[in-house]
This record gives sequence, C-alpha cells and structure tokens, in this order.
Amino acid sequence: MKQLLTVSALGVDRTGMVHDMAHLVADCGGNILESRMTALGGEFLLALLIAGNWHALAKIETEVKKYATSHDLLLHLKRTEPRAVRADMLPYSVDIVCLDQPGIVASVTGFFSSRGVDISDLDSRSYTANHTGAPMFSVRIIVNVPNRIHLGVLREEFMDFCDQLNLDAILEPVKS
Repeated sequence: MKQLLTVSALGVDRTGMVHDMAHLVADCGGNILESRMTALGGEFLLALLIAGNWHALAKIETEVKKYATSHDLLLHLKRTEPRAVRADMLPYSVDIVCLDQPGIVASVTGFFSSRGVDISDLDSRSYTANHTGAPMFSVRIIVNVPNRIHLGVLREEFMDFCDQLNLDAILEPVKS
C-alpha cells in the first residue's frame, strides 16, 4: 500500500543538493510525485511529495534526517494523505506582471480569499526589465473557483481590481 510523505528542507544554496535528495529517495525505494525547488536569496528551498510503502518511507525519514544534519539543513517531515478531488471547483490560471511594489501578493491573495476562491499554487519573483531596467514583479497562481461563482462576474471583478492596482493580468482556465 502506497503512503505519502512530505519533505521540506531549507539550507545554504549549493550545487548538488537536488541530485543528492533525488538519489536518496530513489535509493530508499521512494518515488517523488511532486516537487518544488528554488533558490531564495542565498538559500535553497526544496519541497517534495514522496510515495512509497511503509518501509521505504521510514528509511527515507531516517536518511533525510542524517543528510540534513550533515549539511546544516532546516528540515520538516510529515506523513500525509492524497489531496481530495474537488469536483465542485474549476481550476484557473492567473498570470500577473507589473512594476514591483510592496503588497502585491497580499492584495491579489486577498481578492481571491474574500470570494472563497482556493489558491493551490503560487509562484512570484522580482526581476529587472531588460530594456528599461525598471523593477518588475510577476505572479503565477493556480486558483480553484467554486462552481457557485459566476466566472464572468469573477473575471470582470478581477480585471477591475487589476486596473485599480495597475497590474497586467490574465485569468484563464487551466489547460490540461
């Protein structure tokens, strides 16, 4: 019977950490189902969802703890269950680009939260525009819109919200 384990690790960014963790999971008999890995400043963040039988996950827990200790990583491990299928929601993708300004993520997440729209994935980054050198910001979000919400009204409210904050945005169904 397959069980699930989440692993999150944070430590100084260094070459080889992704390979080391992937290799460790495979050697212990686990399978990485989902992952998020990124450099954040001088740190590297790794988040994994691993499947395996009880024995494989127990071995992974032991080996990951040893690895974290020897490489000075902050570590969190947690057994979990599969995410419930939400047939009452439709997945939508949100892409936003704008001049960088404080509070963008808080404002956008507040817009969706106040309407009961679930955020399942969010990725943001700051960067410098190529030609102008202006500080820019982009956000990519996957939201799950409850069936009870009229999509045309939500889209119109979202575009008005974005116009008020001077955000260029797209809200469209997730392409399977």
